[in-house]
Amino acid sequence: MKFNLALIAAALLCTTLSAAAQQTTQPQMKVDSSNRTLNVSATETVSVEPDLAILHIGFDTTPEDAKSAYADGSRASNAIIAAVKQAGIPEAAIRSESQYLDRDYSTKQHKFVLHQQWTVKVAPERAAEILDIAVTSGATSSGQIDWTVKDEKALEAEALDHAATRAKANAEVLAKGMGVRLGSLIYVSNQISSPSPRPMMFAQAETRLANAAPPLSIEPHQVSREATVYAVFAIE
Repeated sequence: MKFNLALIAAALLCTTLSAAAQQTTQPQMKVDSSNRTLNVSATETVSVEPDLAILHIGFDTTPEDAKSAYADGSRASNAIIAAVKQAGIPEAAIRSESQYLDRDYSTKQHKFVLHQQWTVKVAPERAAEILDIAVTSGATSSGQIDWTVKDEKALEAEALDHAATRAKANAEVLAKGMGVRLGSLIYVSNQISSPSPRPMMFAQAETRLANAAPPLSIEPHQVSREATVYAVFAIE
């Protein structure tokens, strides 16, 4: 039975494009005179300015008995969220990340601390402002910011497209240099990765210090996606 290599290649390409997160694996190729193939790989990175900032905002109460820690935590919790909402951040952009009452083992006394954390999605240009409002309102364990884009799939697709184009160009250059003619695509796989930037954090802060200082000077960093494409072509 004969197979159309072009159709097989197109199907493989569509499959790998829809599975951008899979690991790049190289097939076990049999190398002999009957196997006329050319293998290439290419890596490309695409970077854009972020259009979304995800703030991590939270607080820790001072050590006290469980009931008092919960009461103080409740007041701090409502004050922080009320201030953030008053600044124009919609409820849909605020999500609880964690909240728990924990035993404080730093002293021999039977004391507890209430921890609570949220994520707040804002426009990048408002990140410093909203962070300052949260700290001023009582947030003491805050500061990490995840810079991202609303359409991550589009960014990944762009990186993958660039890598695929580079892989094909590399194959054509190699074929020309070796004095052979590039044939049909036989196999292709890909891998998408996102570089992990160091999160911006500041330690617990006193509210009175936040009141006496302007917002932090925060500059967004670019959002990047890296794609690697491995391809096998027939040669004629």
